[in-house]
Amino acid sequence: MAAKSVTQDAIPTLLSNPTPDSASDLPEIIVQVTNLQPKGRAYGFDANDGKMKLKALFNSRFSSEIISGSVQNLGLIRILDYTINEIPTKAEKYMIVVKCEVVSPALEKEISDGPKNEDAGIVLKPGIENEVKSEAMKIDFKPKQGTVTKSAIQIVHEQRGNMAPSARMAMTRRVHPLVSLNPYQGNWTIKVRVTSKGNMRTYKNMRGEGCVFNVELTDEDGTQIQATMFNEAAKKFYDRFQLGKVYYISKGSLRVANKQYKTVENDYEMTLNDNSEVEEVTSEATMIPETKFNFVPIDHLGPYVNSKDLVDIIGVVQSVSPTLSIRRKSDNEPIPKRDVTIADASKKTVVVSLWNDLATGAGQELLDMADKSPVVAIKALRVGDFQGISLSTVGKSMLQINPETPESKKLRSWYESDGKDSSMAPIGSGLSPTMKNGGRSMYTDRVPLTRITSDPSLGGDKPAFFNIRGYVSFIKPDQTMWYRACKTCNKKVTDAIGGGYWCEGCQKNDSECSLRYILIVKVSDASGEGWVSAFNDEAEKILGCSADELDQLRSQDDGSSYQSKLKAATWNPHLFRVSVTQNEYNHEKRQRITVRAASSVDFAAESKFLLEEISKIKGTQ
Repeated sequence: MAAKSVTQDAIPTLLSNPTPDSASDLPEIIVQVTNLQPKGRAYGFDANDGKMKLKALFNSRFSSEIISGSVQNLGLIRILDYTINEIPTKAEKYMIVVKCEVVSPALEKEISDGPKNEDAGIVLKPGIENEVKSEAMKIDFKPKQGTVTKSAIQIVHEQRGNMAPSARMAMTRRVHPLVSLNPYQGNWTIKVRVTSKGNMRTYKNMRGEGCVFNVELTDEDGTQIQATMFNEAAKKFYDRFQLGKVYYISKGSLRVANKQYKTVENDYEMTLNDNSEVEEVTSEATMIPETKFNFVPIDHLGPYVNSKDLVDIIGVVQSVSPTLSIRRKSDNEPIPKRDVTIADASKKTVVVSLWNDLATGAGQELLDMADKSPVVAIKALRVGDFQGISLSTVGKSMLQINPETPESKKLRSWYESDGKDSSMAPIGSGLSPTMKNGGRSMYTDRVPLTRITSDPSLGGDKPAFFNIRGYVSFIKPDQTMWYRACKTCNKKVTDAIGGGYWCEGCQKNDSECSLRYILIVKVSDASGEGWVSAFNDEAEKILGCSADELDQLRSQDDGSSYQSKLKAATWNPHLFRVSVTQNEYNHEKRQRITVRAASSVDFAAESKFLLEEISKIKGTQ
């Protein structure tokens, strides 16, 4: 068997061609992975050719292969595509590995004397030789006839000279994969499809007025990035960028993405300015994927209510309303709106509000074909709590009617065979009539209490929302249950000089104040128990009286009426909508569960919910 070893002068070859013209015409470059270790979300290593080493970084998408053991320290890999970058603050270079394949698992030791002939090759560990033979990616290496030392420039010239003339002419443009981009790179060109385009928006701040819009870009590997353009760049490129078309883009800049506002899975976001170059790809075949959806079933929308996360949804159209004209609060301008009710295989329906061009364009098309029950896929919807749960388009939302996707075909098949004759229920149908502000459904994302208390990481990045059914099992009678509040704004008041109460929010004195609950109770269910916070409106439903009334009972004689009131509030069943967050106390993170909505149990609705859950369990058996 031919010994497995590295490519002669691999590191000089890489350094002499930092941005190769084409990955397909690269020479065979095999290096040894040494000093493999995690670097944040990615893994770093030293690429070794036996004589020289080069600091390198695997893109984060290779992490799973490293964790699984496919890529090993002291193993050999073939470099298929890469980029050499310079670190501005240091006099050194490093390589980002864009594509590679495994040649060999770990060798016995680090290669240090350069490549050798077959007889002097590196010996694999016992038992590994047979494994390598069975690898699908095994390559039969031919031993080199003699060793001739060449400079890096000679190697590169020979590589380019061996190309056919047509190939050399086709390699005039180097296209970088999105995964290889970072803020330290200078010149790059990407080839991407516009998979989402937002509306032109205006803004006003201390520096003046301006305009801005965003696009989401996807390359042939399916990697996405958000690009933003301001003012002159926004005006220059708004009409040029067309949804679904493919473009070459260069001379942009990158920065670390703001997690609060990013809409795609990428550590960086792109900014294009007036000097950036955008060229439509018209004469080349392209394999760049179309818009990428991450569909959320209708009955799983509960955790997204009023969160900053946008969702994608697919459903069969049940009804379409006429266009309405709604006046915007900010400037009283009329804007068109249209409501579309859709259903999916969960047999739940939800109302999607289309705004602006989507209401008049795609919305009218849906109205014209509503009797045919088309399938509609919508990207980037905001989840609100109107009528329990509702969806609304935003500036970057995109709608497709009867898309040719596996999800669409599966949904159409379900609807034709079973769905159209099934009874559909609105996703917010489980709401209690006592809930204010169109509270959330109590029957969409029910979990046992231990699902929350057993996972201390819940709510670390953002609040998590769940529904639970439980009993208030204990209320501490000596806790601080309320605070003195302003009757106008409900904020905390303090004693004012000369009498009365001072409200910092209203900047005024008042002779009276009200009491508002800040209650902590222990809630129990069949799975366990946990401490839960409840504020005024929810605490009133738990205790059955206002804080002022409870304070009067507490001040009476021996306080027996107060104790009786607390006892009467325990062991009554409730439905709770709770949020889970992480708070820091004495430099220690603690989980906090807060009641966002509460209602007594409607046993008819609860029985229906339990029967549906039993049906689901039977259906999976």
